Amino acid sequence: MRPDHEMPYLQRCLTLAEEALAAGDEPFGSVLVSAEGEVLFEDRNRIAGGDATRHPEFAIARWAAEHLSPEARAAATVYTSGEHCPMCAAAHGWVGLGRIVYISSSAQLGTWLEAMGVSPGPVAPLPIRQVVPGLAVEGPVAGLDDRVHALHRRRHGQD
Repeated sequence: MRPDHEMPYLQRCLTLAEEALAAGDEPFGSVLVSAEGEVLFEDRNRIAGGDATRHPEFAIARWAAEHLSPEARAAATVYTSGEHCPMCAAAHGWVGLGRIVYISSSAQLGTWLEAMGVSPGPVAPLPIRQVVPGLAVEGPVAGLDDRVHALHRRRHGQD
């Protein structure tokens, strides 16, 4: 169970994932929150235009590198609907962002996609901790992960 003050950020991730799905993108959404609890930046998946690197976690890393001091980045938390892919985890590590809280894991997503007959992506679904050792990572979030699963079922016509 998440602390109460974190639930609005996680709920916002779900809303952003729903917005992504409505726009024809994969259902992912992420929020960057300062150590003081201020939402600094948020984004959703934007790959429908053909650029498969337009993940919200990658956009957060770029924004943070341009707008925050190294200390502010390290103290921030990224909340996200799904565990970072290796590309996004690497970007997170390279810019020195702090803690990650994800609703659903890459392992869960892989299981869900396999059950729906969806081919895996071109990049191995490594866990964040394998890409960025020592990073504070928490997830999945029981109860909310079911909502992410439902979004992926809708994305692939299974609902």
